[in-house]
Amino acid sequence: MSIIIYTIILHLRLLSKFNSPFIFIAVSVLEFYSILMTYFGVNFYLSGLHSHVNGDPIFIPKFLYFFIFFTFILIFIAFFKRNLKNPI
Repeated sequence: MSIIIYTIILHLRLLSKFNSPFIFIAVSVLEFYSILMTYFGVNFYLSGLHSHVNGDPIFIPKFLYFFIFFTFILIFIAFFKRNLKNPI
């Protein structure tokens, strides 16, 4: 699944509408969260066939929701500053 998402990100540059550094960086940050979900979420927080947890799922910490919310806020703020000139 991770390879499929990375492939989608790398092929976004071929679509002229999505060929910008801002979109590439924003989607790459979200992809990093998907990798973390693949490692921690599937292995430790979800119960099921592919999990190392048997029985009830483990409690998901509240700070994870704050990290995700903060990331989307940063991407939203960066959207408005994406065309600023480099001061150098």
